[in-house]
Amino acid sequence: MEIFNDLLKFTVVDIIDVFLVALLLYYLYKLVKGTVAINIFIGIIIIYGAWRLTAFLNMELLTGIFGGFMKVGIIALIVVFQPEIRKFLLMVGSTNFNRRRKFIKQFSFLKTETTNETDVDAIVSACSKMSMSKTGALIVFERNNNLDFLSSSGDEMNIKVTQPIIESIFFKNSPLHDGAIVVSNNIVKATRVILPVNNEKNIPLRFGLRHRAAIGVTEKTDALALVVSEETGHISYFKDGEFVVFEDTNALNSMIKTDLA
Repeated sequence: MEIFNDLLKFTVVDIIDVFLVALLLYYLYKLVKGTVAINIFIGIIIIYGAWRLTAFLNMELLTGIFGGFMKVGIIALIVVFQPEIRKFLLMVGSTNFNRRRKFIKQFSFLKTETTNETDVDAIVSACSKMSMSKTGALIVFERNNNLDFLSSSGDEMNIKVTQPIIESIFFKNSPLHDGAIVVSNNIVKATRVILPVNNEKNIPLRFGLRHRAAIGVTEKTDALALVVSEETGHISYFKDGEFVVFEDTNALNSMIKTDLA
């Protein structure tokens, strides 16, 4: 009877509370999906559920054991989930920023955003040509998250994007071809950039370090990445740590322009 009375006291605030918790769990699941961290995440949910259940049943000994684990384990979890926590904070910050931009865009007299004027046509054309000659390439497009912390690992540049420039950078005998390039607002900011490599996701063996690096940088930031395989000449597009399927270069061109807009 007491439980039934508590249910009757369920207010709108409680509904919002449950919805926000569900939303938080969804985002957390989305972050760890496809990685080894998913098993740890599920284990935490099970232990937390057991802790709440034993507390509800007044099982004091088990409640104390699970409660002690939850209190001490939080420090270990921060260490274990450090990459996921960082990505989650970046996701929240970028999402809010994007919404503010869309809101401001409704008022023409308040327009303060700068459009990304990257010459996507030139980059895709260069990738198509490199694909035919099986020239390996890794191109990262900067969006909201500043990538200076990555650019500093390579050679700083300030070159306007053109098709010949992209092809010459990744030419096999060029001293700049090794590593990635970072492109922002039609400028090549850096070459020979070292990117974080993702070793957790299971991807086909035909994909090498360039593809893992593209997954890593698009997981940890909101950047986009293009990869041309040196072995097969295949062009791959990455967003949010995932392969993005496209039919042809025209579709790829449109996707990148939309994602950069």
